[in-house]
Amino acid sequence: MIIEKKPITLAEVVDLVGDGERAEKIKLFSKNFIKLDAKKSKELKEGLKELDILKLNEEGITNLVNFMPQDAQDIMKVLEGISLDQEEIDKILGVLKK
Repeated sequence: MIIEKKPITLAEVVDLVGDGERAEKIKLFSKNFIKLDAKKSKELKEGLKELDILKLNEEGITNLVNFMPQDAQDIMKVLEGISLDQEEIDKILGVLKK
């Protein structure tokens, strides 16, 4: 039974999987892609939410934290299907570069 469906970052996955052989495999695999620890990921997600960009949903914010795009072109790849203006992109880049 699904209690709650919510996008989480890879760093948060590592914190949630627990212990055991399967969990260790998940942790090992995930660490190849994680750019921030869980605490910093959560802080970054909050910073992006505080921008109050209506087009930017929870899934988009999580993808931005997971991929950490460095320029406007990468942001548009990560947020495929979402049209942002240059001001919004600059705000996102400002938060990601902190």
